Amino acid sequence: MLTRAGEGTKIVLTGDPYQIDNPYVDSTSNGLTYVVERFKESQAAGHITLRKGERSQLAELAATLL
Repeated sequence: MLTRAGEGTKIVLTGDPYQIDNPYVDSTSNGLTYVVERFKESQAAGHITLRKGERSQLAELAATLL
């Protein structure tokens, strides 16, 4: 998808690198963290990390325990 972006295109990737459901990757080796690392020195890209999410108490507990 990124290699097909035309002039003036903006692509926004969102996600939680800790929500992994693939046994072959983890929070430091998934696609989202890979893209962030590869583009971090580029003037054409930006990255922000949100420190707090808005989730239910149950969702927070599941993310922590699972």
